[in-house]
Amino acid sequence: MITYLLRRLGAGVLLLAVVTLVTFMIFYVVPRMAGQTTEQLATMYVGKAPTEEAIQAAIARYNLDEPVVVQFWEFVKAIFVGADYTFGNQVTQCSAPCFGYSFQTYQEVFPEIIRRLPVTLSLALGAGVVWLVGGVGIGIISAIKKGSIFDRVAMGLALAGVSLPVFFTGLLALAFVVHAWGILPTPEYTPITENPFAWLVGMILPWLTLAFLQGAQYARQTRAGMLETMGEDYIRTARAKGLSERRVIFKHGLRPTLTPIVTIFGLDIGLVLGGAVLTESVYSLQGIGRYAVQAIVTSDLPVILGVTLFSAFFIVLCNLIVDLLYVWVDPRVRVSG
Repeated sequence: MITYLLRRLGAGVLLLAVVTLVTFMIFYVVPRMAGQTTEQLATMYVGKAPTEEAIQAAIARYNLDEPVVVQFWEFVKAIFVGADYTFGNQVTQCSAPCFGYSFQTYQEVFPEIIRRLPVTLSLALGAGVVWLVGGVGIGIISAIKKGSIFDRVAMGLALAGVSLPVFFTGLLALAFVVHAWGILPTPEYTPITENPFAWLVGMILPWLTLAFLQGAQYARQTRAGMLETMGEDYIRTARAKGLSERRVIFKHGLRPTLTPIVTIFGLDIGLVLGGAVLTESVYSLQGIGRYAVQAIVTSDLPVILGVTLFSAFFIVLCNLIVDLLYVWVDPRVRVSG
């Protein structure tokens, strides 16, 4: 058991190191391989109207004229211990973890990501609960009532959920639920510490929109897994022993089905925590995803770099948590680990 946990933790740290190296290469090495000079690479860090003075300052600030190994060392060192950046005659300290400064706002990237994190966190966790409970619940009922009207309607809606993109369902929900019918107010993020009720009301529509897309996959996956599991010999044995149908379904039928569900849930939560780009853009939520979109539009490379690394961290973290949950979901892991 301990060996399994240590091995997974080591794999997570190694994967983060690999992701950091790959991200560095994408932003620093690949452009040079494509033929860009040091000056051309520096223009990516000074905005859309670069001057010669700004280009030379960027070269010195990001060590672009140093060997690749030195650049990577400075890149990693800035993440762990911070860095000093020179803006004209002023030297500014960037605290660890340092992802650099936005050349649009001249603010540190990491504190800005942290400021927007509660919005994305609220969206991800709230929608995650909705799509997990709703998707798995509908999948179980559809498997038990295979061929019924409920099963056909539920799987039809699941197919629509998988097929329709968030920007379509989100705008449709805004048009009818908010503007035409007035059931809910315009989605707006309110910190839960200030007003829990306003936070809940403001996030309901984004939760449902995102959950409609993700929950459809869970419903179909759960239904398929339950149909396969409920036909196994040990299920018939459990029923023959006189166990209640409820216990047969949830203890013996559902538990083996949870393994792939846990896997995709960890991946999905990691991706959404890295920035639910479409949902945040549709509802104008100032989260990490919208921050990334604004950076792409304005070619704010330090922000793009910071969000990429931050998103990768969450995806690796959620995968590590999934690996640990396997110990509870599948007892065979304890034996093999």
